[in-house]
Amino acid sequence: MNRRFKLFGLALLLLAVLPAEPAAASQFVDVLLSGAQVTLRANGHGEAMVYYTKGSAVRHVFVRGAINARFPTRGAKQVHFKLDYSGGYNATGHALWKTFRNECQSYDGPDLTKAVAKCKAPDGSYWAVQLWRVALPDLGFPPWTVRQRSFDLRISHWTEPAAELELHADWIYNGRFHEVFGKATYRGKPIFGYQSTSRGEPTDNFGRLIYLDTANSTYGAGWRRENSFLPHRPTGVFCYGFYKRDPRVGGYALPPHYKGGRRGPGNGSLYRLTIIGPGVTPDVQSVVSGLPDYNSHDSSEVSYEQQQNGVLDQLAAGGSQCHHH
Repeated sequence: MNRRFKLFGLALLLLAVLPAEPAAASQFVDVLLSGAQVTLRANGHGEAMVYYTKGSAVRHVFVRGAINARFPTRGAKQVHFKLDYSGGYNATGHALWKTFRNECQSYDGPDLTKAVAKCKAPDGSYWAVQLWRVALPDLGFPPWTVRQRSFDLRISHWTEPAAELELHADWIYNGRFHEVFGKATYRGKPIFGYQSTSRGEPTDNFGRLIYLDTANSTYGAGWRRENSFLPHRPTGVFCYGFYKRDPRVGGYALPPHYKGGRRGPGNGSLYRLTIIGPGVTPDVQSVVSGLPDYNSHDSSEVSYEQQQNGVLDQLAAGGSQCHHH
């Protein structure tokens, strides 16, 4: 068995055993420059209080008014929290954060990515706070601004199953390039939005970006942000090819005085996709192994590519996107 076949076999094994890391979408609370100590308290009336530090300041945010998510409906509004950064004073007229009763029970919900606090409320619903770097620059650039290096603090509240990211890896355009593809769903129905900018940024309440990170790629060791994109309407399917890309085209953020050329392709040993899911459900993450360069003379790779093409065709049925092989 040659080294190439061993690598491909290992990739197939990892594809089979690497689980998705479910979580549920969320609502933005704050930006933190580094990891913070976070305390979450919740009661049985759909209310929570988040305590955390930001620099030398202690913050307390009163959260209420939303749970789960609505399916995409043109003209409708997605659910969202009411956030009171006064710790409940604006809502109740007194410093609720000082007396807020914690009725959290032991958490027995799904595994969550990047969770720093989580609990089960007396009514059986779940609350979670997740902390991760959302604003990393695309195309493998190391962060150079404070915002890019910062962490987003996000909170979620749910009872129903979390969103799911089905994720696969294969090749595209007769094996010339690497690709990841899959489908984003919530309770078995596609996640998508109705409006976005020309650069693919959602402008309605239902669109959700998928953030793609690549590990040990041409950009360097460790995880780097490759790009972000929307799942397609109405299927929730997504497909991303790894090509050389010009960072000066398409609205990418550029480091100061950048004089380089095209970047990539960002082929990696692993790919990690994270979506800020629908409504106020937690953030979902899935991981898949990368593949070696395609060898049309290797029957196992040919068979695998044909199989994956069939999977993509099935996922993309009913929409006009992601039908290239």
